[in-house]
Amino acid sequence: MLPAAACLALLGGCAGGLEGEAELAFTNAGEVASLDPAAITGVPEGKLARFLHEGLVIKHPRTLEPLPGIAESWTIRPDGLVYRFVLRADARWSNGERITAQDFVYSFERLLSPRTAAEYAYQLWYVRGGQRYTSETDAQGNPRHAFETVGIRALSERELEIELEAPTPFFLDILGSVPLMPVHRGTIERMQKLHPDSWRVEWLKPENLVTSGPYVLAQRRIQDRVRLKKNPNYWDRSRIAFETVDVLAVEHLNTMLNLYLTGASVWCDNLPTHALAKLKGRADFQPAPYLGVGFYRFNTTRPPLDDKRVRRALALCIDRAVICEKILAAGESPAWSFVPPAARGHVPVELLHAATAEDNRAAARALLAESGLSLPALEILFATQTINKDVAEVIADGWRRELGFSAKLSNQEARVALDSQKNLRYDVARSSWVGDHPDALGFLEIFRSDSVNNRTGWKHARYDECIDRARRALEPERSALLREAETILMDEAPIAPIWFFVTKNLVSPQLGGFHENALDEHFPQFWHWKDQGGGRR
Repeated sequence: MLPAAACLALLGGCAGGLEGEAELAFTNAGEVASLDPAAITGVPEGKLARFLHEGLVIKHPRTLEPLPGIAESWTIRPDGLVYRFVLRADARWSNGERITAQDFVYSFERLLSPRTAAEYAYQLWYVRGGQRYTSETDAQGNPRHAFETVGIRALSERELEIELEAPTPFFLDILGSVPLMPVHRGTIERMQKLHPDSWRVEWLKPENLVTSGPYVLAQRRIQDRVRLKKNPNYWDRSRIAFETVDVLAVEHLNTMLNLYLTGASVWCDNLPTHALAKLKGRADFQPAPYLGVGFYRFNTTRPPLDDKRVRRALALCIDRAVICEKILAAGESPAWSFVPPAARGHVPVELLHAATAEDNRAAARALLAESGLSLPALEILFATQTINKDVAEVIADGWRRELGFSAKLSNQEARVALDSQKNLRYDVARSSWVGDHPDALGFLEIFRSDSVNNRTGWKHARYDECIDRARRALEPERSALLREAETILMDEAPIAPIWFFVTKNLVSPQLGGFHENALDEHFPQFWHWKDQGGGRR
């Protein structure tokens, strides 16, 4: 571990050019890929986005219940199909312009547009005509249908109406997610004219970015930090407790921990395994169930991984207990299903396995023998991080001992590894999925044949049908369809679920308004020093 003095020196060296120290600082997992809500897919980016942007609703920091955000109120028609929102009269962009219902129409159209190629466009496919607008394109990749066919319209400057394809009980939860936070149309269009080749970068620079949330982007220093300042035009600015916040780009877990222990950071959300035993029981470290799952993807387009018996053998022959107890060591539980047990109203379907680890290994050997295939030296791809390597070593050793083949380990920088997955340039790849909302559909829909988040090459017509029907179905049919979909997923095994997450937040006891929750999402609107008060209640 870095000594405390080295950590402080590192911080001091990074601070050159900034005006004084921020009132509060915390660590984020390395450099963020984007600040554009429509382009954000990762946890570190989402963490920062909640400072800069705000949607129609926000979430209660403990219960995740949807609360008024830019929308001060809403009504839902009795049939559950039409939502009508009234925006706050004092909701303004950071440049002082009023935030209007048309801003949301523009932002939602942009998210849905195939030209944007947003990975999370499907979050608006619950809206009437949303999926068709994204999916049906002409030869140039433009939508075949006018946006007027989509159930989103501004009734007035402050009134927004959204019509759904079918009743969707978690739709308000979706509206609180990062991709559905609005963007400033004027800035984007101005940058497109001034910088036609680089506008996607230019509009997100501190001097250009116009935000809707409690903070503005004051300065960004790559591989160092982001300096945030309180948004003077935010509608609830009087209850934002901190004038300045630094978000530190720190990749190494030991450095994160040392920055926290020396008081240079009030929060880190990941910890080195060697420190967990000493941290357990401390008041500032309270792991809690988290709607996330760690798993391996199989590239089903490559032999012998195109045979489900091989995939099932590999999945069964993973020693999940050792990984959870010896490698992860923060209270994680073995995952034999993909959907976490805490998902709202869902009973997970487990990968069929025997009562003991030895029986699982025997079943794996039998499946491999039944396939008649021999396994080449498969490669396990993972993003560069010690814990990913440790997990891969345990799995590779088990495959060698029980199935008689060698697996090579390949580490890549996180963004490179993700690109390799997207382009199916891998055999087996370490992955994770964290729910955007506490519903099973948010997990299962990513393995539809046409999902950009599938990244396995696996396709199954009945699985797609179950997901599509579940989006429109009412209970109890909806739950039955989701159970059938997960049964197919576990039987076909394009993935091997390994562990269910717990939160790993180390948080200053002096920071009020920060609470553990099932999505591990945290909202600066509620933060304050406990001895000073402030923050939204």
